[in-house]
Amino acid sequence: MPEHAWSLVLNGDPAVVSGLSPQTTLLEYLRVERGLTGTKEGCAEGDCGACTVVLAEPDGLGRLAWKPINACIRLLPSVAGKAIFTVESLASPDGALHPVQRALVECHGSQCGFCTPGFVMSLFGLYKNANHPSREGVDDALSGNLCRCTGYRPILAAAERMYELEPAPGWRGAGVAADGSRQVSREEERLAAHLAAIADSGGLEYQAEGQTWFAPRTLGKLAAICVARPTARIVAGATDVGLWVTKQHRDLGDLIYVGDCAGLRAIRDTDAALEIGAGASLEDAFAALDGEWPELREAWLRFASVPIRNSGTLGGNVANGSPIGDSMPALIALAATVLLRHGESTRELPLEDFYLAYQQTALMPGELIVSIRVPRRPEGMLLRAYKISKRFDQDISAVFVCFALTLRDERIVAVRIGCGGVAPVPKRAATTEALLVGRPWDDAAAAAAATALANEFTPLSDMRASADYRRRVLGNLMQRFRHETSGSPHVTRIHDPRMTVAT
Repeated sequence: MPEHAWSLVLNGDPAVVSGLSPQTTLLEYLRVERGLTGTKEGCAEGDCGACTVVLAEPDGLGRLAWKPINACIRLLPSVAGKAIFTVESLASPDGALHPVQRALVECHGSQCGFCTPGFVMSLFGLYKNANHPSREGVDDALSGNLCRCTGYRPILAAAERMYELEPAPGWRGAGVAADGSRQVSREEERLAAHLAAIADSGGLEYQAEGQTWFAPRTLGKLAAICVARPTARIVAGATDVGLWVTKQHRDLGDLIYVGDCAGLRAIRDTDAALEIGAGASLEDAFAALDGEWPELREAWLRFASVPIRNSGTLGGNVANGSPIGDSMPALIALAATVLLRHGESTRELPLEDFYLAYQQTALMPGELIVSIRVPRRPEGMLLRAYKISKRFDQDISAVFVCFALTLRDERIVAVRIGCGGVAPVPKRAATTEALLVGRPWDDAAAAAAATALANEFTPLSDMRASADYRRRVLGNLMQRFRHETSGSPHVTRIHDPRMTVAT
């Protein structure tokens, strides 16, 4: 029978939710139902970070994983059985400020103050997950927070200062030691054990205001619900679907949540492939891909902010089918396949065959994506991915292209080029690929391929770029790929993701 109430841990205390629509956002619950107005609404689409809170859930090792997320687009029932911490919880019971808060005060890191709670919580997440991170690590942690008063310098100073202050007591202060080990307080151990016990219980089926929220914990149960409810909407982090609520005010109907299905979150490394569960977060998926394909790191850093990567899933990005989704061109270039399941039946498709037309995929009613499989890296592969957008962080691509070229005896034996932003769906550049196979990888081959790639697609003109610009960029990026992989001493790639130059 459907349940009419469920629980979470809010700022360290149990909280029961009942009677609220499954498409209620976490931000709405915090501000309206609980009066926790320190968490702000700025953009209502996961871009500005004013709504940042920190989610804690068991990491499978008896500890907690601390994850900053955007409350504005996170659907409330997706935090059932988890712990949520807002800015109101950071000060100690006696009123003493947390080191993050003290550092922002001492470094004068707040101006108008509207964005400050979000910065506090993003820094708190960093404090819990890293010890004295690099400037790149701080930039990444704050990439989802906007200060409209342009006060970033003192906030960055606070990110250094917070580690120099005396730790806070209990779960507030436990974090990462100087040697990289996790420090876990008794309070955090108790909270982790409590949440793990909840996670071991059966899945949630919650009903309110005429909608039902299904959150099964096993893959078999999930597949059965999808078949039984083929019109129900599958959701994970809701980083896209959440905007349908906040911006379009749509009725989402019944919802099937995949985030509690352990089998869908698993990442398996085998001799043949890296298999990433469709429910694995973007943050976890990208970390796994970094191990064998480090050249893609810049693309993953620019894909989205830490809070979005903590909520969004790789399967959700693939299923979305957007022609400007950044993961698909890279995965297509890596020859990834998708494993699909309908009831007890499964099938596997090359990722490029999964996309049929604009916003149309090969998914049948009641079918779901189980995992994305990426074959092991072949010897001799040259790999690069390039994102062209008007803004470095948190921007939609005008063009995204990934080149994967395999050499043997200085000749091209295999090449895959995944492109986004230039066609109604993510596409392979098949004509350009065919032109390159069998040729030596030299300037002449690159020049011919640049011309072919510039004419391979018929892109649209829109607010991000004209069709002619997109074509020219494709050709130029082929030439850049050649320069960066030619072995010339005059080519320098600076491994700061914000600065890649050729000299």
